[in-house]
Amino acid sequence: MNNSRNKPSISPKTVFLGIGTLSIIIVALVFLFRTFVVVESGRVGVVANFGAVQNVLLPEGMHAVNPFVSTVIQLDVRVQKMEASASASSQDLQPVTSKVALNFFLSKEKAHVIYRDLGLDYKRTIIEPVVQESIKSAAARYTAEELITKRPAVKEDVYEYIKKRLAQNNIIVTDFSIIDFNFSPEFNSAIELKQIAEQKALTALNDLERIKTEGEQERVRAQAQSDAQKLLQLSLDDDLLRLRAIEKWDGKLPVVAGEGGTFIDIAAIMKAK
Repeated sequence: MNNSRNKPSISPKTVFLGIGTLSIIIVALVFLFRTFVVVESGRVGVVANFGAVQNVLLPEGMHAVNPFVSTVIQLDVRVQKMEASASASSQDLQPVTSKVALNFFLSKEKAHVIYRDLGLDYKRTIIEPVVQESIKSAAARYTAEELITKRPAVKEDVYEYIKKRLAQNNIIVTDFSIIDFNFSPEFNSAIELKQIAEQKALTALNDLERIKTEGEQERVRAQAQSDAQKLLQLSLDDDLLRLRAIEKWDGKLPVVAGEGGTFIDIAAIMKAK
């Protein structure tokens, strides 16, 4: 008895059809996936058809696009912070390097213009050169010492310049600060010596004022004593002198020597009477 069984065989045609069906499903899924674009929170989608930027902006959320025609580029429109360094020369030709920081955001309504005109590397191509230019322009209007003593005014000048220039490119600056100013070691040494000299001069001036004040106080005291003595001399008339003598008399009458060596005891005579 033959117990062997014939196993069913898979034809090449069936295998080919299966692979073809799987490929179609994969392509369909890819097409479906690329048909829908999700614009993330804090971003805006710029649409480019065959590389040409369209006047169409996609807000946050899911959007359907033609994947064979359109590409969606997402731009961050939240407030961003960046730091930059700049080198310049002051009005008195002192070299100065500075480090600044600014907060900014991209205009959401002009995101397509920003991408078309500036691309995605706008920090390097636009913001950093504007910062460099603004520092050079401001530093040239102040001496090195004024850059230190008038720092708020310098900051305001640079801030206004940067804000105005970047606004032309639809980049809105919300805050700006100068983190540090650095000068040459020679200039720093000169500033330190000047501050020491000014401190010594101020100390000497304070000492002089103190001496003047103490001298004036002594003069006033001496004048007061002199005036008191003059007043006392004017008030010493005969009656006052007699009064002072009476106040000092101990009550004893004097003994007077007469002619021939006799003594007259006035107190005894007064007692006898």
